[in-house]
Amino acid sequence: MGPIVLSQLATGLGLLAGAYLVKSVIDQKPMAGPGQFPRCPRCNGTGRVSCLCSRWSDGDVGCRTCSGSGRMACSSCGGTGTGRPIPVQINVRPTNRPS
Repeated sequence: MGPIVLSQLATGLGLLAGAYLVKSVIDQKPMAGPGQFPRCPRCNGTGRVSCLCSRWSDGDVGCRTCSGSGRMACSSCGGTGTGRPIPVQINVRPTNRPS
């Protein structure tokens, strides 16, 4: 076997090993578990929803928002597929104690 074939074989094996590693991590940590954010109810965890251009189109789907795919980022989760925490700022003032 030539060096090119060996290089391609090593690359393929590395890709398979990486895919197996990612799958094992995903299996250990499910998407909606304790301490994690739940799936977005609007996009069902995909992070993508139908683009507005596909609703009123006459068959040709595509605009700048969806880049011609007909699917755009979910506005409820921002495209993450999970619920987003609401940012909250808590101000704590020291109490005034009489001396």
